Amino acid sequence: VHEGIRDVIASLQPEVLAIEELYSHYERPQTAILMGHARGVICLAATQAGLPVLSYPSTQVKRMLTGNGRAPKTQMQQAICHEFGLTTPPEPPDVADAMAIALCHHYLQRELAKLV
Repeated sequence: VHEGIRDVIASLQPEVLAIEELYSHYERPQTAILMGHARGVICLAATQAGLPVLSYPSTQVKRMLTGNGRAPKTQMQQAICHEFGLTTPPEPPDVADAMAIALCHHYLQRELAKLV
């Protein structure tokens, strides 16, 4: 994971890394631990590259794009299709989630810039 993220950062040279806040169900503690490990490695790679890491709650991302903080993955895929003019939803659905996080960050930064 670290090497892959490091390679993506090196090739695309982003200015920031936007990531979803970690959330898991209590009945799946092992999944939460594994997600925490992966998230930590991703944050490490970004920090080593000098990128700021900004974290957004999934409910905020969903609300911003759909108006519903509990929107299902299919609704998020539809919102991403609408925002980007796509004819077919991104697959797997997690790709739409990642695009939504990036779009949420973009929209929030644009709003902050208006205030300055």
